[in-house]
Amino acid sequence: MLVSTPLFLHFPVDDVPVMLTTDASNIGIGGVLQQEIHGEIHNLYYHSQLMTTCERKYSTIEKEALAIYKCFARMRTFLLGRSIILRTDHCPLCHLMEKSVHNARVERITHLLQEYNIDQVIHIKGSENCLPDFLSRYSPDPHDELFEIEYGLASKQGLLAAMTLRSHTNKNRLTSDAQTNDRDNVSESDPDQIVSPPVSPKHFSTNYFDISQLQAEQRNDPAIQTIVHQLSDGVPNLDFVFKDDLLYKMIKPSRHSKRKIAVVYLPLSMEPFLIRACHDDPMIGAHFSFERTYRKIKNLYWWPSMKSAIRRYIQSCLLCKQHNISRLKKPGHLHSLNPPEGPFLMIGIDYCGPLKPTPRENQYVLVITDYFTRHITAVALPNCTAVTTAQALFNDYFCKYGIPTVLLSDQGSHFRNQLMENIQYLIGYNHIFSTAYHPQTNGVVERFNATFIPQIAKLQDDQDNNWDEYLQTVVFAYNTGVHKTTKYSPFELLYGR
Repeated sequence: MLVSTPLFLHFPVDDVPVMLTTDASNIGIGGVLQQEIHGEIHNLYYHSQLMTTCERKYSTIEKEALAIYKCFARMRTFLLGRSIILRTDHCPLCHLMEKSVHNARVERITHLLQEYNIDQVIHIKGSENCLPDFLSRYSPDPHDELFEIEYGLASKQGLLAAMTLRSHTNKNRLTSDAQTNDRDNVSESDPDQIVSPPVSPKHFSTNYFDISQLQAEQRNDPAIQTIVHQLSDGVPNLDFVFKDDLLYKMIKPSRHSKRKIAVVYLPLSMEPFLIRACHDDPMIGAHFSFERTYRKIKNLYWWPSMKSAIRRYIQSCLLCKQHNISRLKKPGHLHSLNPPEGPFLMIGIDYCGPLKPTPRENQYVLVITDYFTRHITAVALPNCTAVTTAQALFNDYFCKYGIPTVLLSDQGSHFRNQLMENIQYLIGYNHIFSTAYHPQTNGVVERFNATFIPQIAKLQDDQDNNWDEYLQTVVFAYNTGVHKTTKYSPFELLYGR
């Protein structure tokens, strides 16, 4: 196929499924991404990769699953949001997305593929899987620069030259301009000659600025001259000192220090040069973090909003953005609940039961909790169907207290159904669901369920089993008692008395 087909890649066509065919050998993996357009196969992407020493010890099914995962990871931008037809010559993987394979490593790969829209997994004969098979056995030349360019890397020789010539470049900063120009003029006839990138003629002295420059810039700074005139007029100011024709700011070296030291009030015109010197210079700053840069400056210079200026400069540093690695855990799709700003804006609902049937045939209790005031509404019900839930929620809560902004529940079928969705759209609230098998998400309601059951058991008649007669009295006692978290009763927070 590589010989008979023109060797170029096509752009993917939207709304047409893509076909990913993979294969694994004993030394590597291979895959090809294709689309069928008007009866013709268009090649979109080739991938070939050697296995590590550890991966070569995998079983056959694990190697084939690894090939699928590596190809998905490499072709992620081509595959996300598209319909995918996955083709493999390993039959046990045909039901990869439908049922368990009973292999821990393959199961983990299956979970990682859940974000993709895989419509079909098709088995093909090994004799028809020639191209991925060739890619899985082909070992590219490690010195071939084409592969490095494909992955966004420059040649290793250029990287090495950039690292080794940096020290020479720093030494040559002290040479004359004529010598610098002679060194930069390289014959174009020698393409193999390594040339270091041009270096801007910056030179940062150890003391950053000399006294005469500071004095001149301070005389041109209006804010500094205002303070100097106040001091010369005899206005007492313990925060500034004018000495040797320079204005100094008196600061504490540390938070717990009792003495003050004098640091130079830096003029506005010199701020960017100082920050650049203390952050960018290889000997002084070396592109370290905000904290290190700030500590280098704070005991020598001062100006208003110094921290903000240093932080803004470092946050906008292009080199720091390119090379600094974020060590924060990536945020997931799940997040904690923000507390509501008022009563009845966010409520939680849950069922408690089944309990022993009462003479009125009640077996369940629908508990509704306001997250702001902790006010409880409880309704005894004969069952927990979707219709019963919707009627109780509408009649016993919405018609009494109004429509909440957010309604939180678990993922039970009595809460997550078409009827509840229709009510949500008609009335206009946001129904959110707790994490599966994680009742702590709706912990406020769960906590009350654990509280009121023992209270009802103490009050009910064991012979008649009339717990529903005492339900509202227990709820009233709870709402009028002081809540441990809010230090107020739910009744007082709701009605103000």
